[in-house]
Order: sequence, then structure tokens, then C-alpha cells
Amino acid sequence: MAGIKDLARLVRELEDQMVVCMRCGMCQAVCPLYAETGREADVARGKLALLEGLSKEMFRDPRGVSERLHRCLLCGSCAANCPSGVKVLDIFLKARAILAGYMGLSPVKKLILRGMLANPAFFDKVTEWGAKFQDLFTQPANEMLGTSCARFMSPLLGDRHIKPFAARPFHADVPNMDTAPGSSGIKAAFFVGCLIDKIFPSVAQATLKVLRAHGVGIYLPDNQACCGIPAASSGDMTAFKKLVRHNLERFPFERFDVLITSCATCTFTIRKVWPVLFSEDGADLLARVRGLSEKTMDIHEFLIRRLGLSPPMATPDSNAVAVTYHDPCHLKKSLGVFREPRQLLQANPRIRLVEMAQSDWCCGLGGSFSLEHYDLSSQVGRRKRDMVAATGTRVLATACPACMLQFYDRLSQAGDTVHVRHVVEIYAESLKT
Repeated sequence: MAGIKDLARLVRELEDQMVVCMRCGMCQAVCPLYAETGREADVARGKLALLEGLSKEMFRDPRGVSERLHRCLLCGSCAANCPSGVKVLDIFLKARAILAGYMGLSPVKKLILRGMLANPAFFDKVTEWGAKFQDLFTQPANEMLGTSCARFMSPLLGDRHIKPFAARPFHADVPNMDTAPGSSGIKAAFFVGCLIDKIFPSVAQATLKVLRAHGVGIYLPDNQACCGIPAASSGDMTAFKKLVRHNLERFPFERFDVLITSCATCTFTIRKVWPVLFSEDGADLLARVRGLSEKTMDIHEFLIRRLGLSPPMATPDSNAVAVTYHDPCHLKKSLGVFREPRQLLQANPRIRLVEMAQSDWCCGLGGSFSLEHYDLSSQVGRRKRDMVAATGTRVLATACPACMLQFYDRLSQAGDTVHVRHVVEIYAESLKT
């Protein structure tokens, strides 16, 4: 447990960031959680008002403060639309760290975050065993989508329809790689991410195909770890910093020109969250964090902005498949990347892009939010599922594996037959091999 003086100091550091909030209420109009509950406490303005008295409330009712602060998807909608430029996500992540430091973590969170997630080799083994035995505990839910549900009543799975672990994780087929730059003259490190590695390895394979096709050298180290966002969102700085240090060792930024990911949340975490939460660490370590952060790009952003690709918008052929696109929150709202995935989709002549209403409305997953508040997550997700259904398309494309998981659940629960695919998979299919 952190000392009271240290906690008080951290609280004071938040004051300068919070004071710029004008309480205008713009965040109400864009908050997906507020749209479902109508509760002021669920919107950013309400949480910031709560945090203004954090130093007093934390000691009087720390559990109540923590519960209200964790009722947030961390989607960044409020920050992206704030006229005052309040860094809401930075504030909430720091506040969660303060509360976790004061209250400590539950035994379950310690087991998951510090026992498994912060030990990559052990985490890989656990998930590999999970893939082998998952059929004992799950049964098919929607065969077209390939989803499963709990075979027996399960406190972990509940009523969820899940995308099972892949039979083989990506790292088992491609443990490492180090190739020289080709025609592009650029060498890219590839940060795979947990969900792509263990559930969507086809996305990683498509990423490698795209990089090779465009003459990009690939640096792919073995034993990669989680980007750390589950630990950061839980306020567990011990597990978070252990994961960051591990990845810094695996990705010495002098070895490559750019670090790319195909996961919007991983990109956001490395580029935006790492420097913020490491502000109190030593200068050398902070320099390495910032060095890697500054080199990090989303795969779509990399292809268009760094490689300078300008794929012509293909004329859809007569058999083109109608595809709609969902903007991941962390990609559009936090990183400003939204045109690039569409450009890559429209480069495939077998695709006809159909825009959905409110394509950047949050899908409702929110990482650990879905585990702790599944009913609320489902409510937000159902609204998004209806937006997809209204397009009449049979393929949903997005650029975040976490969003993909949420859509598999919501579409499967509704009995839909809509394929869920990553943009890079669809773009890879348009390339000649």
C-alpha cells in the first residue's frame, strides 16, 4: 500500500489537469455509457467533479470512489470532443493508480495481472492449455461465426458468446523474425499483442504478408508481452511497469525504424499511455519509453502516411461484397486514424464500402469493463449491433481485435450471420503474391 504522503502528492498532480474542465456538459452528448444509464455519475463531468475531492473522499469512502471511477469504458469520446482539451484518460488512469495504491488489489486481480499477465512465458502456457481443453467447457453458439458459449453455468463466461482460442497461437508458427529492408528501405518491428497472437493469428499473418509485399524488413522478437493496458486500467502500476520493461528489452528501438501494431488499443497504449504513466521513473528508462513510443504506428497509418501508399479506389466488380466499417475508439478518437483503413478497404475491388450510422460510436467492450460490468457493456454493444444490422451488409470490418471480440458476442447473441474481419486481412487479399 502506498504511503499517504505519496498519494497526496499524486492527487495534487491531477489538479492542474482537472482545473481546465468548464463543466459544459459536452461529454454527455458523446458518452456511450451515459446514453444507456442517463446518470451524471457515469459521464466524465461527474467523475471529474468527484475527483476534485479525491483527497478527502478517498479516505472516507475509497471503495465507493473506485467503483464510480471504474464505471468507464475509457473510450476517449469525452476527451476527443472536449472544447477545453481536458486529458480525461490521463486523469482517470492516474486516479485509478492512486486508488489501487491506497486500497490494494483484490486477490483475483493480483493473480491475473501479476501472476499471469506479467509473466509472458507462463501466460502463453496457460492459454495454450486453455486452447487444448476449451471444448470441455464450451459448446458451439453460432456455427457460422464460429462462436462458443459456456457448456455449464460459469461465473467467468456467464452468458457470453466468445471467439475461442486459436488451435495454434501465432507465436507457435512464427516465433521470431529478423529480415533486412527491401524496396521500401524501412525496417519495422511488429508488436503482435495478446488477442491477435492467441485468438486472431490470421491477422498477424496478414500483417506479415502486407509488410513483405511492400518491401518492409521485419523485426519480430520472441517472448513478447502484453502492452500493459489491462494492468494500467486496473491501476496496477507494479504489473504495468513490469510489462513495459519486458517489452523494452524485447524491442530495442535502435534495431528498427518504426514499431507497428495491428491492434488499435496496443498502439494507443504504447504511444499515449506509456509516457504518461512512466513520468515518475528514471531519466534513462523514460527516454527509452519515449523513444519507442515515438516510433509506434498503427499498421494502416504506417502504410498510408509512412510508406506513402496511395492505393487507387478500385471500382467494385459485379460480385463485390458489401462491407461496413467500425472505427475503434482508440484509433480514431485518440490517434486520429480513420481515413487510412477506409482507403485500404476500398483498394480491394471485391469490396463495396457501406458506411454505417455513427461508425465511431463505442462498441462497448472497454477491456476489463466488460468483465466487471457485462450488462452495461452488452447494452452499449446492442446499440452498435443495431447500427451494423441497419446497413444490410454481411461483413463487418474493423481495426481492433478487442472490438472484434465484442462484435462476435453481440452479433452471435442476435443470431446474425455477419462475418467479422480485420481491415488488414481484407487488404492483404487484394495483393498479388
